[in-house]
Parts: sequence; structure tokens; C-alpha cells
Amino acid sequence: MVGDMEQQDRREARLVVIALGVLVLVGLIAALIALPALADFHSTQLAPGLGLKGAAIASFVVTFVTFVIFAVAAGDGLIGELQFMLLGFFAFFLILWLLIAWIL
Repeated sequence: MVGDMEQQDRREARLVVIALGVLVLVGLIAALIALPALADFHSTQLAPGLGLKGAAIASFVVTFVTFVIFAVAAGDGLIGELQFMLLGFFAFFLILWLLIAWIL
């Protein structure tokens, strides 16, 4: 009885491995076929945007206004939260800067 269960499990495992292999192969073939269309999409839709200088200015203004609002909402806890506010400011600024430069 136990030997039959082990053979059944091995057969099922082989079928799963074969199915995954076929799925990966089909995915690779589909990716190769879609590659020219993806390259065309990249050249038209993901072209350079606003530029890093303009995006840095816009990002700084948006980040500064947002964190002033955060600081006012924090109230008395501003001094204790200053290190987190600074780290958050720079992280938010960096992300917005790169996203604005990419999108616009």
C-alpha cells in the first residue's frame, strides 16, 4: 500500500515538473515573439521626459509642502520625529524626482 502511494506521488511530481517546463517554454516563446512590440512600446511611450533638473525642482517643492503638512499634523512630536522626517523627506524626494523625470 505504501509503495503504491509513493509511486503515485512520484508520477504526480513528474507531471508537475513537465507541466512547469512546458509552461516556461511557452512563456519564453511568447516573450521572443512579443519582443519587437515591446521595443516599439519602449521607444514611443518611455521616452525621456522633463529632465532631471526640472524634475528636481518640482519634486523638492512637492516634497517640502507635503512634509510641512506632516510636521503640522504631528504637533508636539516634531522634535522626537525629526530623524524620521528627514529620512522620509529624502526618500520621498528621490522617488518623486525620478518618477517625475521619467513620466513628464
